[in-house]
Amino acid sequence: MTRLRVAAAQLDLVVGDLEGNAARILEAYAAAEAADVDLVAFPELAVTGYPPEDLLLRPAFVADAAEMLMKIAARTGRTAAVIGFPEKSGDLYNSAAVCADGRVVGVYRKHLLPNYSVFDEQRYFTPSTVDGPLFVVGGVKVGVTICEDAWSPTGPILTQAGGGAELVVNVNASPYSAGRLLEREAMLATRASAASVPIMYVNLVGGQDELVFDGASLVFDDHGRLIARAPQFEEELLIVDLDAPSGIRRRLLPEIRVSEARNLGSGRPALIAPALEPVREVYEALVLGTRDYVRKNGFREVLIGLSGGIDSSVVASIAVDAIGADNVTGVLMPSRFSSDGSISDSDVLAANLGISTMMVPIEEPHEAFLHLLEVPFRGTESGLAEENLQARIRGTILMTISNKFGALVLTTGNKSEMATGYSTLYGDMAGGFAVIKDVPKMLVYALSRERNERAGRPWIPESVIEKPPSAELAPDQKDSDSLPDYASLDPLIEGYVERDRSVSELESEGFDAEIAARVARMVDRNEYKRRQAAPGVRVSPKAFGKDRRLPITNGWLG
Repeated sequence: MTRLRVAAAQLDLVVGDLEGNAARILEAYAAAEAADVDLVAFPELAVTGYPPEDLLLRPAFVADAAEMLMKIAARTGRTAAVIGFPEKSGDLYNSAAVCADGRVVGVYRKHLLPNYSVFDEQRYFTPSTVDGPLFVVGGVKVGVTICEDAWSPTGPILTQAGGGAELVVNVNASPYSAGRLLEREAMLATRASAASVPIMYVNLVGGQDELVFDGASLVFDDHGRLIARAPQFEEELLIVDLDAPSGIRRRLLPEIRVSEARNLGSGRPALIAPALEPVREVYEALVLGTRDYVRKNGFREVLIGLSGGIDSSVVASIAVDAIGADNVTGVLMPSRFSSDGSISDSDVLAANLGISTMMVPIEEPHEAFLHLLEVPFRGTESGLAEENLQARIRGTILMTISNKFGALVLTTGNKSEMATGYSTLYGDMAGGFAVIKDVPKMLVYALSRERNERAGRPWIPESVIEKPPSAELAPDQKDSDSLPDYASLDPLIEGYVERDRSVSELESEGFDAEIAARVARMVDRNEYKRRQAAPGVRVSPKAFGKDRRLPITNGWLG
């Protein structure tokens, strides 16, 4: 009987930080080696971080990455390591090197290059058309594949299994979106069963600009049964012992079963780490995306404009969970239209979260601006411009405090607002990172309730959750004065933006035709605002930004 001890090194790496990434790889390698692991696999393009985007167009960057891979390989011993890197060999390839005994033993080149959603791999890489080699590790024949290669039912995994592979390692940088884990597991179970080969899937974890990688590395046996799962949104070294009995197996190869599974470092039994509930999963993605954006870009502290509303309250909660209450400051900027409840709710929230606050009333600068604009605005009715002036004063205050103290401003707009343009350019959109820009309004409420339930107390005040949403830029103003009810609006946005449904298709699905056309017009005419918005965490299958690239000047209404 042959026992193969394998490990999935689920790491949080930084794009472009070649030395830092090498240090993280070698640290995990040393832990795997100390645990007597036969083979440890690292994520896709682990050396460079993912996605390196147009850094790949710089020859010096690619050369430095190759040099760093050689330095890592030189530190390897008996334990084999599968490490993703960009390989320049005439063309540029998305490759995985198999390293052992101080050298690169062989290389696998990615066959299937995704060029949809957030992926642009055909911009940079050439697809391989040559079957990858099999590597003998601990007496077991191992095939290597990269991310998208696993999604084709007739792709490299089936080819490698037919060629004698007894285990296939699939290295990934697969971004998170709600429900993605279930899709991956269903696909990998099908692939392992169809090819009659066990699959070890290792995924990247961490935030990179708007993308979040959720980890959740997986091991399936050759019947397609899930035998190990690493936790979501955490670094982990998942170690699994596989036994390969000698003799005839189902379809050419010996059945491989798990004999022991554990997570090194955490002390938890590996087996199958529980998947998070859907709302909690989104919350943790937002926390990780915010934490990594703040820290990887050299910030320590953040500022949030607290309005007493649900959006700023949820953003503040996420920020506290991401970087700690001591590093979060709420800025209260009441105007003549702010209710007493908004101020008191902000104070209660700050006390609950343990964050500091500063009060900067905007009545004086607001009055000064109105006086300044008396002549240009003479003879006109007060309206939207005067309302938005308040938001722009607040944005200026936040950005000036940021400029003074070096704290990053977190904006508080949600996806429903970003979609419809119910936000003020250079006002509440001003900031460095938009935490909930891909979170529809109704999900914002669900996040607040889930966090309160987990806290066992009103972490976010119940009065904030229960009050009608309002921008408070005019007397008795409510969001419903300008927008359809959010319970109706959010499914329309999901259909038009995420599912690319036309207005007529939305009507056929039961939506009111007039409201659907109105929402579609709002979405389309506010593309120019979104182009100028701060990046934010992607949690849906289609977010504004990398996912959805529509022309600003556009005469077609679908």
